[in-house]
Amino acid sequence: MNQNKKEFIEFMMSAGVLTFGDFVTKSGRKTPYFVNTGNYKTGSQISKLGSFYATLMQEVTKGDFDAMFGPAYKGIPIAASAAGALYRDYGIDKPYFFNRKEEKDHGEGGSVVGYKPQDGDRIIIAEDVITAGTAIRETMPVLKACGNVTVPHMFISVDRCEIGNEPGKTAIMQVQEEFGIQVHAIIRVTDILEYLEQNGTYDEIVVRMKQYMQDYCVL
Repeated sequence: MNQNKKEFIEFMMSAGVLTFGDFVTKSGRKTPYFVNTGNYKTGSQISKLGSFYATLMQEVTKGDFDAMFGPAYKGIPIAASAAGALYRDYGIDKPYFFNRKEEKDHGEGGSVVGYKPQDGDRIIIAEDVITAGTAIRETMPVLKACGNVTVPHMFISVDRCEIGNEPGKTAIMQVQEEFGIQVHAIIRVTDILEYLEQNGTYDEIVVRMKQYMQDYCVL
């Protein structure tokens, strides 16, 4: 595991975003770990989160995209902080935008706030996690309604590597096949397991993590 992944795991744990215990996912699976990016709530946390995303975005794209989109709701602060960090850390100044869950019928109107995409734009998406791919299926019509845009990349915090609604395929695999979007995660569930094993104080969680991954993950 590289230092950046280790630091990101410890950052999530310190913020109460990555926790361990007994949880139930939306799909009804009992999981020993949970990721809730809604627990980021300070200026220093959101600034640091943006830096982690910006590092990965810069490595993958080298700034070769036109705008960044943050799906409502959790993708909004991620996109804003990542756009700021890209400029601050790498001198890459790109516009960002996000959507409303409900379309506004007064003022400037519409469902999109910020940058207005143009035909031919290459849009990257900043999101927290992909569980079943529902969010991206809601997002693509929003983007396509803005113009003839393409979405080459999507960036998330954690790849849970969990089976989606097709046997043998994760939700991320399905998103890549269905939309042609390359999904990039700062860390994978295997990184979390490796961190816990190296730490040496999470023996019970390690056993449960391995069982969960055996039951529900495609690695």
